[in-house]
Amino acid sequence: MKWNSRVDMTEGPLTRGIVLFSLPLIATNLLQVLFNMADLAVVGRFAGAAALGSVGSCVMLVNLFTGFLIGIGTGVNVVTARFLGAGREKDVSETVHTSFLLCLMISAALLLFGEGLCHPMLRLLGTKDELLEGAVLYLRIYYSGLPALGVFNFGNAVLSASGDTRRPLFYLASAGVLNIGMNLFTVLVLKLGVAGVAIASVASQYLSAVLILRALTREAGAVRLSVKDAAIQKGKADMILRLGIPSGGQNAIFSLANLFVQYGVNSFDAILVEGNAAAANADGIVYDVMAAFYAACSSFMSSNYGALRRERINRSFRICLLLSFFSAVVLGALLLCFGREFLGLFAKEPEVVDAGMKRMRIMCCSYAVSSLMDCAIAASRGLGRSFGPMLIVMLGSCVFRIVWVFTVFAHFHTVPSLYLLYVFSWTLTGIAEYAYYRRCRKSLLGG
Repeated sequence: MKWNSRVDMTEGPLTRGIVLFSLPLIATNLLQVLFNMADLAVVGRFAGAAALGSVGSCVMLVNLFTGFLIGIGTGVNVVTARFLGAGREKDVSETVHTSFLLCLMISAALLLFGEGLCHPMLRLLGTKDELLEGAVLYLRIYYSGLPALGVFNFGNAVLSASGDTRRPLFYLASAGVLNIGMNLFTVLVLKLGVAGVAIASVASQYLSAVLILRALTREAGAVRLSVKDAAIQKGKADMILRLGIPSGGQNAIFSLANLFVQYGVNSFDAILVEGNAAAANADGIVYDVMAAFYAACSSFMSSNYGALRRERINRSFRICLLLSFFSAVVLGALLLCFGREFLGLFAKEPEVVDAGMKRMRIMCCSYAVSSLMDCAIAASRGLGRSFGPMLIVMLGSCVFRIVWVFTVFAHFHTVPSLYLLYVFSWTLTGIAEYAYYRRCRKSLLGG
């Protein structure tokens, strides 16, 4: 099997197949992180710390909406992969055409919601007055790209379900070149500051959407999209939404919980807020590398569940868990060793770098703990169970973190007392999610 071929998820060496499937996903996810990193690097280096703080203050709200769309894409991926594994081409085609319209409609609704409420949401988070105007401007422009993001996530989900993770990587690479070029032009030449990096992000999102839509309309076989034939089949829509809404809701719950973390960050001075914004870029790198193995876990388990390949289902979970854990250990160690150099990409001020290191020292030692939680969630989704994991996340991450912020952090009011909530919530939620996955596997597979 060549690296650039489609991966057959139901046949062949499993570890090799998961790695070949995941490598382009890792690169794709990292490119998406680079979009935001490019925004922060350009605005922080050339527009000043205040502009960096304004964009950084938006990260949680950006993730709140984009995370929901990614969750809907997870539903598309799992349903498509299952029908492909079972060889049901008519069902695959109906799923593709239904999910295209669903993703477009949901992203348009999120656009309207976000545009209307971005100012009140930032106020609710306690965003510093000196950062508020720039943060509102960034969000209002960025949200105009949500329909494009919805379309790209749809296309990425369909192609990944068919074993093709290579082309989405190329499309994002093209969009990334545009994003970085426009960042430099709008900030350095046009002097648009925060607005400039937001415009660059939106333009790159629409380019990636057009490229992936063009690819799907030229596909052969059941995954081909004919826009004029797009229609919502109720049965397929129900299947996608039963998986996608809890998955999207789960991502939104994580973001909602992190909004309270941002509330805690905003209780410090502006220097700490700016340092946190720079250090948060490390999260994106590590999480998105790990996320590639979670996506592989869902896709492989769903496809083999459809093909009734039980032995590959069980092994897929174990392999993906080990790969995600060790990737987090390695990346966390590297970021910890080169933390100051990394933060220097986003901020020139030494005090901002010092503030960012306070966060990174804790987080880099904690990332690997999240692997059990997220891989168990991905495995449950692959078996068609999404609502239960969402409820566990709601209690273990959202409720737990909110309680922590208003008790432990409120008492100590230190940086360690804020960021240690991650490792504790990941541990508790991971144990519960793994127990839920074991129960699902026993119920569906008999062991």
